[in-house]
Amino acid sequence: MIKQAIIPLAGLGTRLLPLTSVMPKELLPINGKPGLEYILDECLKAGIKEVIFIISNKKKIIKDYFYKDAFFKKIINKKKNNKELKAQYAKIKKFKKMIKFVYQNKPKGTGDAVLKCKPLIKSKFFLMLLPDDLIVERNCSLDMIKLHKKYNASVIASKRVKNKDVSRWGIFKLKKFKKNNFIINDVIEKPIVKKAPSNYAVIGRYILPKKIFKTLKKQKPGQNGEIHITDAIRKLINQKNKFIGHVFAGKYLDCGTMSGYINSSLEISRL
Repeated sequence: MIKQAIIPLAGLGTRLLPLTSVMPKELLPINGKPGLEYILDECLKAGIKEVIFIISNKKKIIKDYFYKDAFFKKIINKKKNNKELKAQYAKIKKFKKMIKFVYQNKPKGTGDAVLKCKPLIKSKFFLMLLPDDLIVERNCSLDMIKLHKKYNASVIASKRVKNKDVSRWGIFKLKKFKKNNFIINDVIEKPIVKKAPSNYAVIGRYILPKKIFKTLKKQKPGQNGEIHITDAIRKLINQKNKFIGHVFAGKYLDCGTMSGYINSSLEISRL
């Protein structure tokens, strides 16, 4: 069973400036709750027991958020009948028990961030969630874990995008489409419209094999001098490792841009 998850959090969030000049994007409130807590709730409900946060020294405030015991205790002592405050503190303590931290202080790409977690990963497969991508109304991670268990394969979340928008995404080359799942033949990063192999895009939920660490360790930097997780996935696919694309049933919210962040609060407030 998959019990560990990785969440890369070291990015600077420049698309959400000026908000992120003082606050990490993952702690920005979405309908009154930090975006990161939606991701953690998804992990908990999917049966995850340990979550590895990849942060940088510039984003230690994320760690501080879960270690404010003295602050909470002081306020609770003053407001002993505040049940809502006590419930929130209990939730924070529960999260803290399941979180571990690793550091990526140089922006060398998502692949490099994942590689930092190698000493902590115990099982043959692990879950990775990108915090910019919220999926609500249905637990995507839980559905992917069930699919992995059925086929003993890696799984990547996907959604169908408009043909004119494929150049914004990583796009799957696929075969054997069955219901909401397909076999992944390749992943093309931001192809031009004419060369896109499909209009099914990569979304930030992955179940990856532990063997990807060996590939990442040998991988040379790609575009922008970064180690890209997509390049490692492509190599594993070429080595005949099975990857399944899962078209998830939940509602997708992009929190990585200012317009997307604003829209996410509005959408969640309506649920």
